Amino acid sequence: MDTTVSVQIVMPQHCNGYSEPRLFGGQLMAWIDVIGAVAARRYSGRVVTTACVDHLTFLHPAFLNDTVVQEARVTWTGRTSMEVRVDSLVENLKGKRELINRAYLVYVALDDEGNPVQVPAFRPVTEEEQEEYRGAEERKLRRKNQKMNRVAREREADGDGQGGTS
Repeated sequence: MDTTVSVQIVMPQHCNGYSEPRLFGGQLMAWIDVIGAVAARRYSGRVVTTACVDHLTFLHPAFLNDTVVQEARVTWTGRTSMEVRVDSLVENLKGKRELINRAYLVYVALDDEGNPVQVPAFRPVTEEEQEEYRGAEERKLRRKNQKMNRVAREREADGDGQGGTS
């Protein structure tokens, strides 16, 4: 699968107010969403919209003047949606990289009127792609179960607020 790559240098405007300036998490999240969308657009050949950030883990900080390398690739597709994995790494001046963040995002492809449109099916080939695909299926199921549980809780709460009427 094709990988989309982006490189940034952490500048003062990207940092929070610590005495040793660290990359602001919201800035990293914005970079993640952009590179994820680029990977989804390239894969689908369509404009996309972010449907959800399924998983976002901050493992290590990045500091002022660090080089942040991001790699994004599609890991799964549904009918109109795609899951994209984005790895963010800090690269030192000798080229050694350390993973600082891994994120999974879901994008939906849109037609010219802004309606969801079918995307090409993703077929995992390598062992790593197959493992990612299985993980994406599990995340999709977890999202679906969480949504069903949330809807059930909302209905229950609405029912409690009705004083028992039907």
